Amino acid sequence: MSDTDSFINEVTEEVRKDQLFALMRRYGWIAILLVLVLVGGAAFREYRLASQRAEAQATGDAILTALQAEDAQTRVAQLSEIPADGDAGALVAMLIAADDGAAGQDGLVRAQLEQIASDPKVSQRIAHLAALKLAMSASAELTPEERLVALSPLATPGAPYRLLAEEQIAMVEVAQGNNDAAIERFDLIANDIEVTAGLRQRALDMIVVLGGQNE
Repeated sequence: MSDTDSFINEVTEEVRKDQLFALMRRYGWIAILLVLVLVGGAAFREYRLASQRAEAQATGDAILTALQAEDAQTRVAQLSEIPADGDAGALVAMLIAADDGAAGQDGLVRAQLEQIASDPKVSQRIAHLAALKLAMSASAELTPEERLVALSPLATPGAPYRLLAEEQIAMVEVAQGNNDAAIERFDLIANDIEVTAGLRQRALDMIVVLGGQNE
């Protein structure tokens, strides 16, 4: 490389450096601002998560404290004072409804469960739980066909309480005199990989009661 070429390369490199520094002086604040936004956003997210955890813990503590009251009226009064919405609010409402049911206010309980089951603000897990309790609590007022209609959506694959809904469907089949179908359903429940020990034992017991083979 000649001295001329070397000189030209050096000048070109210096020009590039000058241009880069000029760009940094002109637009560097954007990069700094972007860093500040990212750091601030992460900090705000952590603060929000911490606040949500603290709020959830406070709500849980308040629920446990209310449930420790021996008198139903006191429990209902304390539960009613808990500021909660969404899933937490739905759980509080279901606990209140349980005490109302024990007090003989079945109509009020069913209305409360219907509202929770259809509330778009609650998660599928809570909505399905309310729907399952509703189908069970209203069993005396519903025909077997109506119970099957109410339970079938809760027994679909992936539903949070699928096996419990299957158990209730099997009980409807027993009420209809369709013992063979009930035995087959109880057998499927007992051998499901997601079954709990308690539910499995109930299914096996029902198979024996219905005259099936407990394998």
